[in-house]
Amino acid sequence: MFLKIQVLAISVLAFASTVLSLNIPGGRHSIEERDGVVHNIFEDDATGGTIDFVKNSGVCETTPGVNQYSGYFSVGKNMSMWFWFFEARHNPQSAPLAMWVNGGPGCSSMIGLFQENGPCQFYNNASTPSLNPYSWNEYANMLYVDEPIGTGFSYGTETVNGTVEAAPFVWKLLQSFFKKFPQYECRDFGLFTESYGGHYGPGFAYYFEEQNKAIDAGHLHAEKIDLVALGINNGWYDATIQEKEFINFSVNNSYYPLINQSIADEYLAAYYKGCLPYLQECTAVTGEDTVCSNARTQCGTVDNSFSSYYPDIDFYDIRQPSSAPFPPETYVNYLSDPAIMKAIGAKTNYSECTDSVDDLFGTTGDELSSLVQSGIQVLIWAGDADAVCDWFGGFASTNAIQYSGTSEFVNKTVQNYTVDGVTKGTYKSVENLSWLRVFSSGHEIPAFQPEVALQAFKQTMQKKSISST
Repeated sequence: MFLKIQVLAISVLAFASTVLSLNIPGGRHSIEERDGVVHNIFEDDATGGTIDFVKNSGVCETTPGVNQYSGYFSVGKNMSMWFWFFEARHNPQSAPLAMWVNGGPGCSSMIGLFQENGPCQFYNNASTPSLNPYSWNEYANMLYVDEPIGTGFSYGTETVNGTVEAAPFVWKLLQSFFKKFPQYECRDFGLFTESYGGHYGPGFAYYFEEQNKAIDAGHLHAEKIDLVALGINNGWYDATIQEKEFINFSVNNSYYPLINQSIADEYLAAYYKGCLPYLQECTAVTGEDTVCSNARTQCGTVDNSFSSYYPDIDFYDIRQPSSAPFPPETYVNYLSDPAIMKAIGAKTNYSECTDSVDDLFGTTGDELSSLVQSGIQVLIWAGDADAVCDWFGGFASTNAIQYSGTSEFVNKTVQNYTVDGVTKGTYKSVENLSWLRVFSSGHEIPAFQPEVALQAFKQTMQKKSISST
């Protein structure tokens, strides 16, 4: 009966701004028209939160029959978190669910959506997007989230200053998502991220697992998140490892030296004197605090003192000049168009990366080890032309993960990773941990090597170690 009423209400939108308002179990649901766009609003009695979204805006995903939803979840007082959800293009009723979160901290997940693995991309200098045949919703239902508050289209009071504090808000968003869209409960769930996602990914996944334990023990009444996979590309995991490995990458990467050996030796000496001691202080404390923030500042000072020796390049892809980086930033102007904003239900101006959304330095990867120990399928991968979170540091951080297969993993030789018989990188896998170095790729792997990215994503979501095809 409710669905019939809803259809009738939509048909009379021209006559009223609020066309349907119903009390339903657990809350109140209404449909409103704002400037010609239909908004669905659900007020949750349990949390006091509100979900406000637009269905099938016609923006980005234009595959016939594929539903999409975009809008806001209220995750706290004056805290509206932006989401954009796309059904799988094939078998959405049974496909797994994956969430994508960009890093920064403070960078929007619309980067991933429009430049990397979303349903549409900007090709050949076009000002409007076209369908992406390698979109990750070819396999999974995809949820993109701008977090924390102040990032991308999210708006409200900015209170989060670390991964530990960010995790509960993302958990609450997922709880609200499952309440409004219960058909996606009990699906295999994957968390994929990049860059500062080296902290976000393990931190969020660890929090989800702890909440699941509380649910199993009867201490928490909530919906379990059936986390089966974690993927992090070009991540920032452990600064004690990666600060040093950046210097090695600068001299010994696959393309050309960014600095000479003499400068590298000076840089390394400065790292040991002016950076490492502060990082060691950070690792001695629990959580994220001023000690770790100070370590970030001290190491940044060392890095900046050597920055003038580096060429004028795009550090996200050292093969490119800084003046014309790929992928293009076309999508930023697109999302700033008032007509597009209205269509998708955005209520604030878009910001790709927000300076005011800051983050304390973060922990050093202990959660990553515990997650691998838990049996979740974990993929750590990196494009080999990225200097921001270079593959040298990612590889060393992966080898440092402690789990039952550590010794075998460290001693295992990498082998070629192929897609349809074509070599695209090198990899190794032991038990539930996989490492992949992607050739000819910058920071945003799916933008540079979409076939590789989709294949590795599917294999990981299938709870398998990655393998060549």
